[in-house]
Amino acid sequence: MRAAIGTTVSERTSFPIDPSDIRRWAIAVYWPDPPPSAFVDEEAARASPHRGLVAPEEFNPFAWLAAREGGALDRAGGADVNRLERALGIPGPDLSFQLNGGLEAAYKERMRPGDVITSTTTLADYQERAGRLGPMLFTTTEDHWVNQAAATVKRARMTLIRY
Repeated sequence: MRAAIGTTVSERTSFPIDPSDIRRWAIAVYWPDPPPSAFVDEEAARASPHRGLVAPEEFNPFAWLAAREGGALDRAGGADVNRLERALGIPGPDLSFQLNGGLEAAYKERMRPGDVITSTTTLADYQERAGRLGPMLFTTTEDHWVNQAAATVKRARMTLIRY
């Protein structure tokens, strides 16, 4: 399993981001309060430090549909505990349960109208620990988003705990 660390498990490319997508996302995220004008008003956005309309950092251009999806994990389907390893064609840990162990994200370039985002998810790490209920496997994946200019938009690390 350790030999699979660094392997790409998923790749996605978004459709070009539309200003209306940004506005709807901001309205939903800030509800019931009004969203900051820099996310919905072109004139206010031009006067902001970003000098134009930008998406909130947590905006997800893949929320509705991706223009292209690929990679082993996208073809694996299902929600079983060994899904990641099955997708990579390696034996899984054969543990019984899984839960979300946390997510951390670092945001860089802001997403703007017209941007096309590419997401590449890789298997970043495996760590074993002993738990009250037996052995636990901490599996970390890293999702790297870049825009069409290859500038990093976001890096996120997610940990899955299986036991």
